[in-house]
Amino acid sequence: ILGMFSELKFPVPWGHVAAKAWGPSEGHPVLCLHGWLDNANTFDKLIPLLPRDCYYVAMDFSGHGLSSHRPAGSPYHFLDYVTDVCRVAAALQWRRFTLMGHSMAFLLLSHCFISPQFCFLYPEMVDKLILLENLGFLLAPEDTEEWLKSKRMVIDRLLSLEAKQQTPKARSPEAALQRLLEANRHLTAEGGAILLQRGATETPAGLVYNRDMRVRMHNEVSFTVEQCVKLLQKIQDRVLIILAQDGLFVPHKLDNRKLVKALREAFESTLKEHIQLVEVPGSHFVHLNEPEVVSGIISNFLTVQNARPRL
Repeated sequence: ILGMFSELKFPVPWGHVAAKAWGPSEGHPVLCLHGWLDNANTFDKLIPLLPRDCYYVAMDFSGHGLSSHRPAGSPYHFLDYVTDVCRVAAALQWRRFTLMGHSMAFLLLSHCFISPQFCFLYPEMVDKLILLENLGFLLAPEDTEEWLKSKRMVIDRLLSLEAKQQTPKARSPEAALQRLLEANRHLTAEGGAILLQRGATETPAGLVYNRDMRVRMHNEVSFTVEQCVKLLQKIQDRVLIILAQDGLFVPHKLDNRKLVKALREAFESTLKEHIQLVEVPGSHFVHLNEPEVVSGIISNFLTVQNARPRL
């Protein structure tokens, strides 16, 4: 069982990207990407249950966890998060590795799609892709006016945050955990406490969340279903998608999300040989709340050799 981990820091022009690592550094490389507003601790309970011959590095995206915030006046765009991944891979001297990413962040935010986006841009660098409660895309809205409205809101909210220049609010440990749980109904108290260990800093006034307020901006990139299918075909090797039965993609929730439903149907038909889609009992944070539910599936996927023909 993988228990001990080490802390890593990778220099970037505005500070550093933080990460934590498990396993032998000479093992098969697996880069783990957390969800929106979370941090590398989201993998704390899962990784110790996975194959011991892999080297797992879970990074904090910029503005999250223990990583530096981006410079003042700089918004967080999805390409910036892809660049974070590139910087970490380069620092580790990884030329080819497995990506494992969690969350779609309620179909709104950008960096929760970074694992598949990185695969599309750098397919030669990824040997396998694992998506936890993540279908890989934000789908293009049908209403152009709504799309324009959302883009304007991003700009307005960013300027509003800059004008206020609010200092982070300090809370008691109990209040900080309660607020986190209220915003994440899928989290257990234990899971929330694990995320807070890396997601908040203790000050004389109380706990202060580490995340940059600017990461809350909805700076997304969207695609049509047809584009999604073509992009998925660019991934050179195997894909595992794990969806929780009480997560964000259960059938009754998909009825009001026509495009997401269509994309899932495309996964199950057009891309059957390309993608393994598995449903498991649990919620959106099943990998953190009940890691044993998914650890066996992921372990098998990691250990099976790539055998399918290239698309």
